[in-house]
Amino acid sequence: MAVLIDMAGLTRVRRLLLAASILATATLVASAALSDEPPSDAVGAIDGDAIAVTGPMSVDVVHGQVKTVLRSGSDVRVKTGQARIELVEGGSLTICGPAHFSVLKTGKSLTVALDTGTIRAQLDTGLAITVYTPQIQARPIAIGGAPQDALVGLDANGSMCIRANSGAVRVEQQLTGQSLLVPQSGDISLANGQLESLQNSSGHCLCDWQGTSRMSTVTTDISNLATAEDIKKRAQESKPATPATTPPPQEKSEPIYQVFMPPLSYDAKSKVPSEYDPSLIVLVRRVRVRPTLVLQGRVEGEAVVAKATSPAAAQAPKAPPSAKPSDPSTWERVRNYFHRLWSPSS
Repeated sequence: MAVLIDMAGLTRVRRLLLAASILATATLVASAALSDEPPSDAVGAIDGDAIAVTGPMSVDVVHGQVKTVLRSGSDVRVKTGQARIELVEGGSLTICGPAHFSVLKTGKSLTVALDTGTIRAQLDTGLAITVYTPQIQARPIAIGGAPQDALVGLDANGSMCIRANSGAVRVEQQLTGQSLLVPQSGDISLANGQLESLQNSSGHCLCDWQGTSRMSTVTTDISNLATAEDIKKRAQESKPATPATTPPPQEKSEPIYQVFMPPLSYDAKSKVPSEYDPSLIVLVRRVRVRPTLVLQGRVEGEAVVAKATSPAAAQAPKAPPSAKPSDPSTWERVRNYFHRLWSPSS
């Protein structure tokens, strides 16, 4: 009987411990749900069409939308297009890809290690940001408590651009310690991180957010079966447009040459390759023979009608011309004279 009492007591204790653990878990979940404060190392929610995030991060679901929150130490790669980070303290970072960078946050200070790409920082107050490159560090500075708007870009060739839309930007060379101040509305470019190569480059450093967030706009389409009119309309649209009058294709008048060669042979045993006989090469030239004179057009004027002749008249042989009587010679004249003189009638 004592054993049964001990087993019952042990079962009761287990039930109490399980209930206590469930209550503690529920309390923690409820407190986390009621508390909207992000972690101290949270940088902000990132949004983009082609991004890859590695390192510390967290995923939150807000109003049915999944958001990736960057934390200190996150490494971000923007493959194409743009990305946008909504900072926890307010403001935003717009990144124009292709870009690669990492973030590090300590209290109210945010450090962005930029490898390639262009970053535009739009800040209100309360957060200090510094953009580091392999040789240059740029720090936006507020003027009179006004909002800060600065751009820092670095390409694969080492060319760097800095633009101060609102406020100023302090630029410092990490190796030499040289520094300069880019005034408000200033736009400069550097080559290979050398401050001596500084020059004005208006309009070179650009990175504007081109649209709203990809996760904030959700559209729902309901598909229906296509009607006969829709099918007919799509078939007409898919047909290529043909011009009203298509000119006939022009024939090529240049000659065509073809070369016929004997088959090539190769003998691995022979050190000297056998050469083919050039007399066996046949050159064929194909051309189109055209008349030497080509007349195009029409003949204007009255037509000439030839006189019709009967077939009999055309076939009848022509009579030879009559021979003219030859003139009498002198001897014949003398003979005729004496003949008339001696005749009895005379």
